[in-house]
Amino acid sequence: MSLIKKKDTVTVVAGKDRRKKGKVLFVFPKKEKVLVEGINFARKHTRRTREGQQGGIVSLEKPLHLSKVQYFCNRCNRPVRLGVKVSADGSRVRICRRCKEELP
Repeated sequence: MSLIKKKDTVTVVAGKDRRKKGKVLFVFPKKEKVLVEGINFARKHTRRTREGQQGGIVSLEKPLHLSKVQYFCNRCNRPVRLGVKVSADGSRVRICRRCKEELP
């Protein structure tokens, strides 16, 4: 189960974009990947498909594996691991493992 959700701020901990921060745009739970804004660009060659469209090289954001990103806690001001706290009524809340703060 992924604890990282859409609109979370994450830090890349491995790969060519290491130490960069970005906002999660999409989460792909079955593939265990996330698409992060401004991270992991790849160049794709496209061809002209219509009369008005121009072909060329386009830069696209590609998904990253969940193991390569960590949640960025604003209170700790660093990447942290996440945990789950179960309250008395049975609801589950994400928490920062370092400062024990509940996350939205």
